[in-house]
Amino acid sequence: MKLVTERREISSPLLRFSAPLISIGFALFVAGFLLLASGVNPLEAYREILIESLGSLYGLSETLVKTTPLIFAGLGVSLAFRMQIWNIGAEGQIYIGAMAASGVALFSGIESHGLMLLTMFLAAFTCGGLWAGVAGFLRARWQVNEVIVTLLMNYIAILLVDYLIYGPWKDPKGFNFPLTAQFSDTARLAEYFDTRLHSGFFLAVFVALLLYLFMERTIWGYQIKVIGSNPKAARYAGMKTGMAIFMVLFLSGAIAGVAGFSEVAGLQHRLQHGISPGYGYTAIIIAWLAKRSAGGVVIVAFLMGVLLVGGDSLQLLWQLPVAFVYAFQGLILFFLLASDFFILYRVKLIKGAADA
Repeated sequence: MKLVTERREISSPLLRFSAPLISIGFALFVAGFLLLASGVNPLEAYREILIESLGSLYGLSETLVKTTPLIFAGLGVSLAFRMQIWNIGAEGQIYIGAMAASGVALFSGIESHGLMLLTMFLAAFTCGGLWAGVAGFLRARWQVNEVIVTLLMNYIAILLVDYLIYGPWKDPKGFNFPLTAQFSDTARLAEYFDTRLHSGFFLAVFVALLLYLFMERTIWGYQIKVIGSNPKAARYAGMKTGMAIFMVLFLSGAIAGVAGFSEVAGLQHRLQHGISPGYGYTAIIIAWLAKRSAGGVVIVAFLMGVLLVGGDSLQLLWQLPVAFVYAFQGLILFFLLASDFFILYRVKLIKGAADA
């Protein structure tokens, strides 16, 4: 007897719906053993995660605060993924967006609140897009692998921001900490309900709606899908694939750059070291879990926000390292990839030649 795999001709809707849920269940199951090894009851830990992140107005607001940059970054990554372009550089694009928005807030001298925020937004959008556009140009012009380019540019972006906050932009009144001076009130997004929830969250949901309409209701969105599924057919049909690759990566980086704007204008009110604790990398998991759907990105980003806020409680109550949260995210991605395999293929046990 031997195991063989064969491709499914048709995957049932029930299988496509249930497979990701089952994969998350397996991730919870395996993560439970990690918790047990650390001396923590898994059921109590999962209960604490839900209570901490959703059990109060403060907890819910903190979850939405964490969700905001994840939505932006997840939307940017998912847009590129729709064309089979692998943007692994959302982390760096967040930093560049935050840097551009901070430069406007600190040095533009704009006194109008609305004009200041609009200029910060446009700066983050443009600079994040151009940062990703480098990989788009290299891919379109010389077929340079965008995975390598976007990944390596993350380190350049992070170190560039570190140079500024340790050097020219460092706050002389900041007690030698690596951060800039605080922004004026004109460079801050509105906050709600006496919490840290800010306008960036509502902007993120609005951008998700726009991206959905763009992908599902426009000719250009249709072209992105065609180029991603069959580039040769797209070129035969007269589509300009090179320009499309550049523009998709530009928009992908631009949306991720807006995440940096929302963080500095809505939450931190200054540029500082570690402005993103890995949101750009988490966005890759979000885009994959969401099946590159704009609506799915919002839902999955919220679930990741629950995990991040709840993970803080695990550190406080049981002194678990923050690495546990990232290990959990890795388990989710691993089992999700496995579920994709079973959606596309079936495994059968058949008699081998020796058994015939």
